[in-house]
Amino acid sequence: MSTPDHTASWVAVALVVLATVLVGGFGLRISRTTSDFYVASRTVRPRLNAAAISGEYLSAASFLGVAGLVLLHGPDMLWYPVGYTAGYLVLLVFVAAPLRRSGAYTLPDFAEGRLESLHVRRVVSILVVGAGWLYLVPQLQGAGLTLKILTGAPGWLGDVLVATVVMVAVAAGGMRSITFVQVFQYWLKLTALLVPALFLVLAWQGDGRPRVSFDDQFAVFRADHPLYATYGLIVATFLGTMGLPHVVVRFYTSPNGRDARRTTVAVLALVGLFYLLPPIYGALGRLYAPELRYGGDADAAVLLLPARVIGGLGGDLLGALIAGGAFAAFLSTASGLTMAVAGVITQDVLPSRGVRHFRLATVLAVAVPLAGSLLVSRVPVADAVGMAFAVSASSFCPLLVLGIWWRRLTPPGAVAGLLLGGGSALLAVAITVSGAVTPPGWPHALLAWPAVWSVPVGFLAMILVSLATPGRIPPGTNAAMTRFHLPEALTSGRAAGRER
Repeated sequence: MSTPDHTASWVAVALVVLATVLVGGFGLRISRTTSDFYVASRTVRPRLNAAAISGEYLSAASFLGVAGLVLLHGPDMLWYPVGYTAGYLVLLVFVAAPLRRSGAYTLPDFAEGRLESLHVRRVVSILVVGAGWLYLVPQLQGAGLTLKILTGAPGWLGDVLVATVVMVAVAAGGMRSITFVQVFQYWLKLTALLVPALFLVLAWQGDGRPRVSFDDQFAVFRADHPLYATYGLIVATFLGTMGLPHVVVRFYTSPNGRDARRTTVAVLALVGLFYLLPPIYGALGRLYAPELRYGGDADAAVLLLPARVIGGLGGDLLGALIAGGAFAAFLSTASGLTMAVAGVITQDVLPSRGVRHFRLATVLAVAVPLAGSLLVSRVPVADAVGMAFAVSASSFCPLLVLGIWWRRLTPPGAVAGLLLGGGSALLAVAITVSGAVTPPGWPHALLAWPAVWSVPVGFLAMILVSLATPGRIPPGTNAAMTRFHLPEALTSGRAAGRER
């Protein structure tokens, strides 16, 4: 790779890092209370919150992975962006407003408040921290890979750089700080894909619009029980979104349930707009970078296409823009995950819940996945994201849906569903990633796409065990359900009436 390429990419990454630190510093100036650090004092309005959610949600899997999947496997992979987007419809209908009205700071807060059980809280805390760390490792490793491809830097440098910047931004101002950071990073990521895509499409037209063929795509859904695999992906992405810890925590920042719903509608528009772009890179990658299908570097298509298609100074500048956007993707998602994990560690592990302990928790939240990213071999982004969505859909989704809508849920039922649903999904995907079971055949299909059966296991375990333990229904269930489903004005009015 030539020196100009290195220089432009280094400058782009440096500017993104600098802007992230400066924007985070602005959040520090207005972060004063513990509530500022945890939930931005619940004052984030829908448009701002929607951009922040979109910023942290659109991770490396969205920025790089979707294009790589389309390059490898063709149009069948469009179910990924469809599922990632449509998951917010389910969240809008079932969870957004009641979750905000719960008054919780974190998912374990919600679980304890609804079920009045420290045991349930501990189980949820372990799952949140574990899922967050699993999701953080590929973000850090992806940053290292990106920096290595674009600048020739050592692979570990990107891991350490992202971890350090995230640690500073989150510890400095907490949720208030990263809200502004993630809003900035969403618009940067959208610009970083949109502008080069326009030039790439113009270059493709200038070449005479060569036909993109997917006849020789690597079979995934078509060969290995395609209908089952498709439904497995749909269930995981549709239902997994609502339980992702770094997504859920942002809804606690809305002023009220109505604003939480408005935020979700705006997220649908912003995420849907972004997902129009990665398939373009995947399709053009089959024309201009076909060797990526065989070297295991399909995720690099977005990074390499400007130099391949346009070349010269223009290609260098567009490549630098994409480099900045890719780094923004790693930083924004890592910031959201770190915020979610640090909040749980502060409340459930450390002895105090003050700002000083929150900052210590931030260091712990980043240090463990950083060590994992440096010590273990590279984790494929798609596998890690699939694991997170499947585990979330099988554990947190049943807890949220039943906890919000079913009065008879009990603490033993919740624990059974969390362990059986989430645990079985985690085990299935871990076996798949390890390569212990290889395709084709039903064993591989069942383990690679477990949500079809693990989500029903989670729901059934919660329902059946709860029905078997009717005496364990929490005494405050009616009050909790009223708080979830009545507008804030009515519940506050009833409370004021009781005080008079």
